[in-house]
Amino acid sequence: MSTEGPAPGPREEPSGVDLARVALRAAKEAARARGDAAQQKKQARRGGLRSGARADGRDPMALGSAINRLITERGWETPAAVGGVMGRWPEIVGEDLAKHCVPQRYDEDERVLVVQCDSTAWATQLRHLAPALVARLNEDLGHGTVRLIKVLNPGGPARRYGPLRAPGSTGPGDTYG
Repeated sequence: MSTEGPAPGPREEPSGVDLARVALRAAKEAARARGDAAQQKKQARRGGLRSGARADGRDPMALGSAINRLITERGWETPAAVGGVMGRWPEIVGEDLAKHCVPQRYDEDERVLVVQCDSTAWATQLRHLAPALVARLNEDLGHGTVRLIKVLNPGGPARRYGPLRAPGSTGPGDTYG
């Protein structure tokens, strides 16, 4: 006794109705392709593409929608979001800190936000607040967008060279460290 199922039967050939459906579908697709080609030639003779009575991709759109579409197509979501955060910096960190610490740039590859402070005291304050600030930024921008906040040294006065200066001296100014 065999435990195998019944032997498969001969494969059925498509019937005349099925063949007619396939042929009709192929004819419709060919006609549609010829019609599209003729339509493009006609539009080229008339002087280019024009929008018709129905909505299509050539219709004008609102500026905000066009910009959002461009940002999405180009993959600029993260840089655009970070740029928005830089514009709202005082709201995020507070007015006092925003007066003394300014975001300079964002490195998308390293996910590092670079901030310049005007004194060492504010730089130290920002370093202490950095973990909470990174969490706040990631809450707004999406998890992992900002990995680190790098604090730059304050820009000191221009170095003056002269007879009373020792070589390599930084002179009077803010001690950064």
